[in-house]
Amino acid sequence: MSLTPTNDRFPPLAIVAGVRTPFAKVYTALSEVTAVELGRVVVEAALQRCGLTPQAVGEVVFGNVAGPADAANIARVIALRAGIPFDRPAHTVSRNCASGMESVIQAAHILHEGRAEVVVAGGTESMSQVPFLWNREMQHWMWEYRQAGFLRRMKLLSRLRPRHFRPVVALELALTDPVCGLSMGQTAEVLVGDFHITREAQDAFALQSHQRATAAWDSGFFKDEVTPVPSAIQGTPALERDIGPRPRQSLEALAKLHPIFDHYGGSVTAGNSCPLTDGAAALVLMSADRAKAQGLQPLGYLRGYAIAGCDPQRMGLGPVFAIHKLLQANVLSLSQFDLIEINEAFAAQVLACQQALASQAFATHQLGRPVAVGEIDPGRLNIHGGAIALGHPVGASGTRLILTLLRALQQTGRQSGLAALCVGGGQGVAVWVERTEE
Repeated sequence: MSLTPTNDRFPPLAIVAGVRTPFAKVYTALSEVTAVELGRVVVEAALQRCGLTPQAVGEVVFGNVAGPADAANIARVIALRAGIPFDRPAHTVSRNCASGMESVIQAAHILHEGRAEVVVAGGTESMSQVPFLWNREMQHWMWEYRQAGFLRRMKLLSRLRPRHFRPVVALELALTDPVCGLSMGQTAEVLVGDFHITREAQDAFALQSHQRATAAWDSGFFKDEVTPVPSAIQGTPALERDIGPRPRQSLEALAKLHPIFDHYGGSVTAGNSCPLTDGAAALVLMSADRAKAQGLQPLGYLRGYAIAGCDPQRMGLGPVFAIHKLLQANVLSLSQFDLIEINEAFAAQVLACQQALASQAFATHQLGRPVAVGEIDPGRLNIHGGAIALGHPVGASGTRLILTLLRALQQTGRQSGLAALCVGGGQGVAVWVERTEE
């Protein structure tokens, strides 16, 4: 069904093309490909799909979390490498897991303000290339060694001990919230306790993700969404397909995995969590009028969004707060959306969101509304699988959700879609899209 907002502050914006790379688990097929190169690949491919040249682009926005040291403002580097003229600005956004969705929101504001007529928005992440760091003691030693003369250097070398060579894993730091002190997986265990989610339910959800993603590849759905990463970039055969989905995944195999965040009573495992992943995605946006004038058939239209904060210890509930805020602002109901995408950071997290959305008590005490937000029909949620199977390159996932959702609406002939994801640090973002403008 087609939904109508109650205000005109967000006229529909056309998403005329979109594409993503295959997603690959860390230290596998894309480990040697930089986040810049992944971004360049999708920008070039997205423009080709809608018949636009780099010269048509007015601005570029890209989401990224890891922030490569050799590519400050990575969006600008990607834009220039993709051939976009140097007089067209570009900037990078970071909202943790929602960075790729934030880039689309920023693109919408750029278009509304008239700063540009065509904007490329996306996200990129090479989690394989997040560096190992030296501890502080070693950093001081290395700085002193760099400044010292020959004799002083000999003395400094004699002071080296094994502890100096113990690396700091930056990726582990990034996945731990500095305010609540919990890793993202530990926050999922908090939700397991809050909502009494069983291990069996988590594993069943994970299995469904693999089954649906595998079916989507077998049917050709993802083939049209994905652009290969050429062999010339990575020095190995071109990667054309996601690495994560497991056609032979089973409940028996999932049940054998041990909890990884709470070893003595937890239920969140590597099998019912999303894997660390490399990948990128990009969308091309413009006004609906410009798309018509150029004879372009959009994938769909961006109609609204909402951003909300929540308890960092329960960051996985971010989609609930954002969805509530979006529905409230536009006087809509959850049941009006034909398809829904919620990023699968953890099976427990998505299951908790479903329970919270359907809970009268949660609505009253946490959202300040008299009735529950609503129930999500499992047949409308993540119908082509999600991050548990596909992976979660944190800077790119938000863009991927919007792209997959729009294409799913087209495939099924449905109209209205809702994409949401949780954000490390305790936030949620939700985006409303429509397949047609009317």
